[in-house]
Amino acid sequence: SEVKAEDPYMWDAGAVLGMSGYLGDAGGSNPFRRPGVMFGGLARYNFNERWAMRGQMSVSTLSGNTADFDNVYPDNAEYSFRSTVGEFSVRGECNFLPYGMGEAYKSLSRWSPFVSVGVGVSMINCDGASSFSPVIPLSAGVKYKMTRQLNLSVEFSMTKTFSDKIDGESLDDPYGIKSSFIKNTDWYSALSVSLSYEFGQRC
Repeated sequence: SEVKAEDPYMWDAGAVLGMSGYLGDAGGSNPFRRPGVMFGGLARYNFNERWAMRGQMSVSTLSGNTADFDNVYPDNAEYSFRSTVGEFSVRGECNFLPYGMGEAYKSLSRWSPFVSVGVGVSMINCDGASSFSPVIPLSAGVKYKMTRQLNLSVEFSMTKTFSDKIDGESLDDPYGIKSSFIKNTDWYSALSVSLSYEFGQRC
């Protein structure tokens, strides 16, 4: 069939830039107490106006220091760390409104809140030691269609790791209390902006 001017696009791809943060043994309840930098790229397949699948690669810098808060560790020890986390994830994405432009009969919206959840893997480098961990990224945000093919998004994400290595070996179970690999783990977060371009019209 012939492609029409109003036909939707199947794909979009773009760049992500934002502020990263950390939740773990060397941080309090504010993940952005010691903010880092997060940057990366994304590619998205749009099933329809509500549902999409996104692949994302990113790099985040994280840091923390136990001197920032009131927890007391054995022997009054203090710990600090700096790490770099590279992530690859695949996420399902749901728009709350029928997102798009054109196709007037569908009553599309140029903006929409959205949520996403996925699975992925992170490569962690902390103070020279490297490790891998499966991760579950969770996020919520708002996207806006600047033009039919150009999208702007603002997003807050929290990523659960299945590792306690983000903050280094010293903070792997600092209290000496054995726990499950699910409970005794670190999180990292990001507040980011992305810009993406759509292509590949669907007939």
